[in-house]
Amino acid sequence: MTTQPDIFTDLLAPELADDLRRLNPHWAGLPGPEIPRFHRHIFPRTYHSLQTGLTPATVLRGTRRVGKTILLRQIIEKMLSEGVEAHRILYVPFDEIGSLRKLSDPILTIARWYESRVVKHTFNQSARSTGPAYLLFDEVQNLDAWAPQIKHLVDNNTVRVLLTGSSSLRIEAGRDSLAGRITTIDLGPLLLREIAELALNARAQAHWVDNGGERLSEREFWVDGAAKARDEADLRLRAFAAFSARGGYPIAHERSDAAWQGIAAYLNETIVKRAIQHDLRMGPRGAKRDEKLLEEVFRLCCRYAGQTAGQSAFVPEIRQALAGNIGWSRILTYMKFLDGTLLVRLIPAMELRLKKRKAPAKICLSDHSLRASWLQEIVPLDAQGLNANPHLTDLAGHLAESVLGYFLASIPNVELAHFPARGAEPEVDFVLTLGTRRIPIEVKYRRRIDPHDDTRGLRAFIEKAVYNAPFGLLVTLEDGVQVPDPRIIPISLSALLWMR
Repeated sequence: MTTQPDIFTDLLAPELADDLRRLNPHWAGLPGPEIPRFHRHIFPRTYHSLQTGLTPATVLRGTRRVGKTILLRQIIEKMLSEGVEAHRILYVPFDEIGSLRKLSDPILTIARWYESRVVKHTFNQSARSTGPAYLLFDEVQNLDAWAPQIKHLVDNNTVRVLLTGSSSLRIEAGRDSLAGRITTIDLGPLLLREIAELALNARAQAHWVDNGGERLSEREFWVDGAAKARDEADLRLRAFAAFSARGGYPIAHERSDAAWQGIAAYLNETIVKRAIQHDLRMGPRGAKRDEKLLEEVFRLCCRYAGQTAGQSAFVPEIRQALAGNIGWSRILTYMKFLDGTLLVRLIPAMELRLKKRKAPAKICLSDHSLRASWLQEIVPLDAQGLNANPHLTDLAGHLAESVLGYFLASIPNVELAHFPARGAEPEVDFVLTLGTRRIPIEVKYRRRIDPHDDTRGLRAFIEKAVYNAPFGLLVTLEDGVQVPDPRIIPISLSALLWMR
């Protein structure tokens, strides 16, 4: 087999070529950096998508520090252990070496250099003889026009591509041109059963195995999931206590020996400030964004997590804090920027009969630990913690809504909204739309539940035939809540989170 003509050898400066070789020590038969043995729940799905998925490219998106880079390195190790030739694997972290981003068409330029100098055959020749090359690009949202480069790459070469990104806005912006060529997978903070494995060294099989929405409209799915959670109550409640105390970012449980103050400072610096000072201010447009305003908007998102705070809450507080005449339109734009970093999910009001949404979005944080670190205020979510701090019960209820909202918003192929009060119809905290069916969800996060008053919103929603709601979920603080109405399924927050 003839080698490709050596026409791309000068595409990279020698020091950049050396950097790429150091980032890929497996080319020289050398080990990479030590990485955790613990695998995130999305690892098998991501690995399968890269190897044999329907599309040639896969995007793994999530906030910083949820484990995307470690997952890429784990995938490299697994491929090598399964006999994939080292030269067929390329890893490039675009947030580590700024000069890589300054290349003209950096993805294509690096791919051509790699094809010429490492694979030493065209990608298509290699795919026919030994198998496709695997190109792993970390934090690709930092590149301008990354999507057209990926499109050109996969349209003309038999390669498999895995991308990661910390910005949903920048990732979504590239999806239109990549229709049919890309699969998107979301990775959030740790699931409850992942905390059990990482912090408590105990494994539990997920009830919600497929991680999709196919069975969510079946009553038995939720009843069986709640029953399984009750059977595993000891491990589940210990994991939930750890989640309550330290949140869901892996570092908090990998370093359980570290004091919370140190973890909080780490979260602020590497997640929040990195997003506000770096990710949101990249490029000519980003440079014009007001860093102080971004910080203040995030502070208020933390303060009003789990609530539908809108113009009346944000405008006066921001004007007072920044001593400026800042309007709601600009504030809302900055809230959407934060939503784009995946630090915040803005859950819209449910649309009815093509009416325009007028109610403000419900604010849900990626993790309550970010609120605790940014505001320096710890609010427990577990029953034992709230028994010791009963004055925090109402605030814990809002945070429970925030946790649940972000959790539900991460479910693929499911539409999530909140239902504000409309005339005689009471509000409902969340509504899942699954095809033609809707599942209303109400959060009542306190020790004593009134089976009649606390289900008023659910019953009103279910009884409206137009909503086509076969049942509703009542999410509670503790297990064991009884509701006489068979259309309403009580389930504790910890039991619901335990299902995935």
